[in-house]
Amino acid sequence: MDMQDRRKRGAAEIAAELRREISAGNLLNKDRLPPERQLSDSFGVARGTIREALNQLAASGYVEVRPGSGTYVTYEGDASDLSVITAANPLELMDARFALEPHLCRLAVLNGRRHDFAVLENLCLKMEKSSQDPSSFSEADTEFHRALSRCTGNGLLIWMLDQITSVRSQDDWTRMRHLTLNQEMIARYNIQHSRLLDALRAREPERAANIMKEHLETARLSLTRAVET
Repeated sequence: MDMQDRRKRGAAEIAAELRREISAGNLLNKDRLPPERQLSDSFGVARGTIREALNQLAASGYVEVRPGSGTYVTYEGDASDLSVITAANPLELMDARFALEPHLCRLAVLNGRRHDFAVLENLCLKMEKSSQDPSSFSEADTEFHRALSRCTGNGLLIWMLDQITSVRSQDDWTRMRHLTLNQEMIARYNIQHSRLLDALRAREPERAANIMKEHLETARLSLTRAVET
């Protein structure tokens, strides 16, 4: 893996980078990843950030973390997975999210636990503190939607959302993020995230689904305007 001379990244971005390496076949099933200390030096981040990135990969079925032994690749997908991801554009991402995430909200209402909602609340607080930092906001936003999928308890849906979300690490999405994310949009997204969490805690599945639709429509409209400029 060529991971030298890269800007400092958060856990979600590091997980996305490692995911691409695995999906591309540069790391094969049963291969052992470099130790946390080596990854920490390569990416220029704290070991805790690396550990969180590896935990995200483990949650999505890409690796297995074996205490005292290391982290091993468990992914067995084919090459077509990566081609679909790399070919997807931001608007295709939004269409895929519209198809999946409103129902994730319904299932999160049914299966989410207090601990799950506490995780979402912490991520909401992190997003609110990132009103002037689009990169930090985007990272917390990505993890919020991943955490929402984990509330469902459905491994297949968690995996599907992880595949969809991996598009957000592509260059087109990064460019669009810089064009669309400003303090006004971040504030609007934060209000929607907070309302969604309230609906989840109130155990109101259709309200939660409708808030998610509104949230995704806001994001899609913002992207559409950016594409047209």
